Amino acid sequence: MPDVCLYFQVHQPNRLLAGNGKKSLSPPYEDDKLNREILNRVADNCYLPANEMFKKRIEENHGLFRMALSITGTVIEQFRKFRPDVLESFQDLVATGGVELLAETYSHSLACVYSDKEFQRQVDLHLELMEECFSVRPRVFRNTELIYNNTIAAKAETLGFEGIIAEGTPGFIGQYSPNYLYHAPDTARIKTLLRNHTLSNDLAFRFSDPSWGGYPLTWEKFTDWMAQSPGDIVNLFMDYESIGEHQKADKGIYDFWEKVPEILIEAGSQWVTPAEAVAIYSSSKEYDCPKVTSWADAERDISAWTGNAMQKEAVAKIQALEEPVMASGDDTLIGTWARLQSSDHLYWMSTKGGTDGEVTNYFSPYRNADQAHSIFMAALADLEKRSAVRKGTVV
Repeated sequence: MPDVCLYFQVHQPNRLLAGNGKKSLSPPYEDDKLNREILNRVADNCYLPANEMFKKRIEENHGLFRMALSITGTVIEQFRKFRPDVLESFQDLVATGGVELLAETYSHSLACVYSDKEFQRQVDLHLELMEECFSVRPRVFRNTELIYNNTIAAKAETLGFEGIIAEGTPGFIGQYSPNYLYHAPDTARIKTLLRNHTLSNDLAFRFSDPSWGGYPLTWEKFTDWMAQSPGDIVNLFMDYESIGEHQKADKGIYDFWEKVPEILIEAGSQWVTPAEAVAIYSSSKEYDCPKVTSWADAERDISAWTGNAMQKEAVAKIQALEEPVMASGDDTLIGTWARLQSSDHLYWMSTKGGTDGEVTNYFSPYRNADQAHSIFMAALADLEKRSAVRKGTVV
């Protein structure tokens, strides 16, 4: 029976005001009313009840149940602005000692794709935030949307991390199982934990689907599936919002998670956090992943954010603004530019069809990809003007 590593992503983006059809917006760009409304809903459906549930599970099982969270800087900013009680709830959960925090980019950005300097700046900012809010310095890195390749693994090692999390993509893992720890070529010590996408998606996406062959899902059934999945450790990685928000309470999602972890412990498995997995298990196999991968869409690449002309234009503009924004020395402008880097803005511009398109539409606050692009580019155009004025140049 393999051990289990459970990690949840906690993130909320800053949605933008629609404006008045102009080609540039005036600050503030962010729709505080909508951001507050969505945060309040997710807090009531997921964050507060899930935190209380897992806190109780950790305390009742005397540390035998353990989990990890990756909490972005943008969601913590929203907690501080709109719902400080939710931040306090996360702090109480982490204080149990049964929750490991992971590092990532502060703004949940794709900086690793377009700027090494901005990537490192955001990782450093996130580490500082984790120390400030939770008195913890993470040892394992979880990049935005599990974006990963050999180069990113090497960057994470250079930044001092002991482990990095990635998607176990069939194209690169080949005949091997994701249920082992691996290492990237040309790295000395950092270990790669691969998400078991089949079992993770059973919990995150298929749980309440009556047409799914595994419905209804019970821990007895799920434990049997893990027992049939060979390896050292099953990595279950998913969005925290899958509990209570995407998978609703009336579909039994809380009833399911409230039974954790007795069944698995009785079956001979143990719950370990990513840093504990790195310390316990060897990385005997090389995971050679030269191309950039992610956990999104059928392709498991970064086409969800860079696949069409609108997205490419937006990425290029974000990159072009780095020098003037940073040169301005204005913390407000720099913070605004960082929040506009959140991957969600690019994701909402996706024009994919099929199931992937349905998922994009579910999360998007806009009518369509064109509107998402128009509003975003208007905000960048205004930010460019403000940066130039702050620097003392003429636009």
